[in-house]
Amino acid sequence: MLANRLRRNRKHLGKWARREGVTCWRLYDRDIPEVAITVDDYEGALVVADVRRARHDEVLDDGWLDEVAAAVKDVTGAAEVHHKTRRRMADRQATGAQYQKLGQGGAWREVGEGGRRFLVNLSDYLDTGLFLDHRRTRALVAAEAAGKRVLNLFAYTGSFTVYAATAGAVSTLTVDMSNTYLDWAAENFRRNRMDPATNALERADVVAWLAAYRGPKFDVVVVDPPTFSNSKKMQGSFDVLRDHVALLTGVARVTTPGAGVIWFSTNHRGFRLDERALPAFARAERTHDTVPPDFGYSKPHRAWRLTAQQPAAVSRPRPGG
Repeated sequence: MLANRLRRNRKHLGKWARREGVTCWRLYDRDIPEVAITVDDYEGALVVADVRRARHDEVLDDGWLDEVAAAVKDVTGAAEVHHKTRRRMADRQATGAQYQKLGQGGAWREVGEGGRRFLVNLSDYLDTGLFLDHRRTRALVAAEAAGKRVLNLFAYTGSFTVYAATAGAVSTLTVDMSNTYLDWAAENFRRNRMDPATNALERADVVAWLAAYRGPKFDVVVVDPPTFSNSKKMQGSFDVLRDHVALLTGVARVTTPGAGVIWFSTNHRGFRLDERALPAFARAERTHDTVPPDFGYSKPHRAWRLTAQQPAAVSRPRPGG
């Protein structure tokens, strides 16, 4: 069953990937409910993730993933296959648990996307450093970055910044709380020959940074926050359902009045954008445009493009009227 689906996807999605020039893509996306895995292809190296959901009293067999990964390797003929386990952490608010580094395998490699180069790690973290589901979102941001000041918040490894800078942004600022990810972003910048003088990196708690910022406004802002965070580096915690109105209000304050664009996305499956969020901005959900065809079975994210509206003109009575 799995073997047949993998062969079919390699044939049909593989044609799409070659036609579009996509070399990093999702080969299998939980297509069969009984085989709850994802398989991502990074230019021939595969990452197999176990995404089964256990009931509160259920213990899942970890050996199952070893068998499935071996089957994937056998069908695809891939020389390099990494596998990892993803579990929903619904109790993070209660326990304070955070996703941790998985190991020191050191499976680093450079890959290409959209004419840019990115460093990925296929073994040591739950995520590889490049979110494949945002491939189209990155291209949409790049399409309106030329000549603009671009801000990337919760920037992770800076892939949105790379797209914006190489598309002609006048300057970029990349903000994240993690030194590890900012170092990773800096390496991505070097691989794309980005000038450090116009592409700054800043380590900060985004919420606190927005409250304190008093510099020039930004024309394009990318906001892709975590679903939840209670890092020791921040004050309190962040919950995207609870806090997105305040977050976007802060983002609007640093955005060019009457002309700024905000790209906001989240991978929270139950997310609903509060109507109180940015009433002065026109909102257009762009999820249909941003989710690529290799993510056809899952709902990896939702995305909105928010645009600042020009203030309404005030009509004045004519003299003598």
